Amino acid sequence: MAFYLVFTALVGLCSVSSVAELLRLEQQAKADGSLSFLVVGDWGRRGSFNQSRVALQMGRVGEELDIDFVVSTGDNFYDNGLSGIHDTAFEKSFGKVYTAPSLQKQWYNVLGNHDYRGKVEAQLSPILTKMDSRWLCLRSFILNAEIVEFFFVDTTPFVDKYFTDPEDHDYDWKGVLPRQAYLSNLLQDVDTALRDSTAKWKIVVGHHTIRSAGHHGDTVELVDQLLPILQANSVDLYINGHDHCLEHISSPDSPIQFLTSGGGSKAWRGDVQWWNPEELKFYYDGQGFMSVQITASQVLHKWSTSKELNLPM
Repeated sequence: MAFYLVFTALVGLCSVSSVAELLRLEQQAKADGSLSFLVVGDWGRRGSFNQSRVALQMGRVGEELDIDFVVSTGDNFYDNGLSGIHDTAFEKSFGKVYTAPSLQKQWYNVLGNHDYRGKVEAQLSPILTKMDSRWLCLRSFILNAEIVEFFFVDTTPFVDKYFTDPEDHDYDWKGVLPRQAYLSNLLQDVDTALRDSTAKWKIVVGHHTIRSAGHHGDTVELVDQLLPILQANSVDLYINGHDHCLEHISSPDSPIQFLTSGGGSKAWRGDVQWWNPEELKFYYDGQGFMSVQITASQVLHKWSTSKELNLPM
């Protein structure tokens, strides 16, 4: 079994019975058992801040890899999510931007903190899927892709400051309150699903960072509450957005690899904190996305910005 992972920078869906309370979806792999997909986050700016240029590159890489689907790590629509199901931002930031033939595949989306500043139910609505069949957004769910299982986790409700100090932002917490019950049930469901999983590879996807040298740094609530569950259940990768960069951090106390793909549009040049270079394997403070290939051969991680770097895992 192998992962081929590439950071690229600018210079058949059905549901079956769920594990615990999490909806379980199925994604078919290729005939040879391999799987390839793109990961992009923090993107929805109506094509501006180089979103359209990132989308163009995604289309090219998607065609080259014959991708099976796209994962969005959240902050799908700036600055304040969608105002409703008829918000033109859905078409202007999604439908009219990701137009390449290779990107006409299923998109699996989670919510980010900016999405919670709008009408959350709009992004979750099946009406959007009727408008664009690629679109699928849920709070938390499981995706079984045969050789790997993905566990998508709604991370925004974990962050205390959105509740205690929201500044001038109005967050849509319908479906989340009472908060502690929501988080307790979610953590239990994720723990149960991971523990029951027999997948060779386990990948958890959320919007917020667990480990990051970027602007936001570590999300302490996830370090305290979610990370112990990932460690106890042999999770291989945690993939997130939130920090507007591309990043790979290894874990000194577990096999978990922390991957940030939040460069879908606006990036924060030079906004990086010091991190142990033995753990910080890759950092790029510009726009881009991540591609992942899973095959049944050797294990290899690979990134590319202006040049390509191959490193055995």
